[in-house]
Amino acid sequence: MSTTNVNPLQQQKKRVPPGVVVVIVLVLALAAGVGFQYLRGHSKVEAGNTNQTEPAVITGPGQSGQGVTVGQAGAKAQIDLYLDFRCPHCAEFEEMTGSTVDKLVQDGTAKLTYWPLAFVNPDASPRLANAFAAAAANGKALTYADEMYGDFSKSWTNDQLIELGKQLGIGDAKFQQAIQTNSYGGWVESVGKAADSRGVTGTPTVFVNGKKLETKQLSPEGLQKAVDDAVKSAS
Repeated sequence: MSTTNVNPLQQQKKRVPPGVVVVIVLVLALAAGVGFQYLRGHSKVEAGNTNQTEPAVITGPGQSGQGVTVGQAGAKAQIDLYLDFRCPHCAEFEEMTGSTVDKLVQDGTAKLTYWPLAFVNPDASPRLANAFAAAAANGKALTYADEMYGDFSKSWTNDQLIELGKQLGIGDAKFQQAIQTNSYGGWVESVGKAADSRGVTGTPTVFVNGKKLETKQLSPEGLQKAVDDAVKSAS
C-alpha cells in the first residue's frame, strides 16, 4: 500500500464543479451590486456651489404644462432644455455645456427653461424632478440641478435630496414636505405631456428660440453659436 505525504500547512487545490463556480460568481456579483447600491444611497452630500449666484426664477414650478424659467426677462435668446435627472446623456451634456449655459443665463444673454421629464427611471426620475421643482420654488433651480448632475452616481434618496437643500439654504419644513409628499408630481406629469405635444422623444433635447438643435450642436461651441445666431436674429 502506498501513502501520499500531504503537507498539512498547504492549502490543497480542489476541483470545483462548473455549476458551483457559476453560483459563486453570481453571489459575488449580487453582493457587490448590493454594496454599490448601499453606497449610492448613503454617500455623504457635499454641495460644491453653495456660493453660486442664482438667477431669478421668472416662471416657477406648478403652472400646468409650463417649465421652470430662470434668467433675465429681457434676454433675447430662449433656451428650452428637456432633461431627465436620471439620464446619463443629460449628465454628459451638463458636464460639457453646463458652464456655457450658466454663463449665458448669468450675463443676461439667454433665459433658460427647464423641462424635467420622468421616463428613464420610473422611481427615481419623478422623485428628482419633484425635488428640482421644490428647489426652484425656493429660488435654487439652477444650482440644485447642477448639483444633482454633479454627483450623478449618487442615488439621490429623499434624505440626500433634503440634505442638499439644507446645504443650499432651503432645508425648511415646507421644502422637506414637498419632497416627502411628491407635491409637484402632477406638475411633472403635465410637463411630460407638454413635451409629447412638442414632439420631444428623448433627452437631452434643446431648443433655442424655438429651433431644435441637432445632436452635433449639443456642445459648448454649438450651443454658443445657436444662441449668438438667435440674438442676432432678434436684434
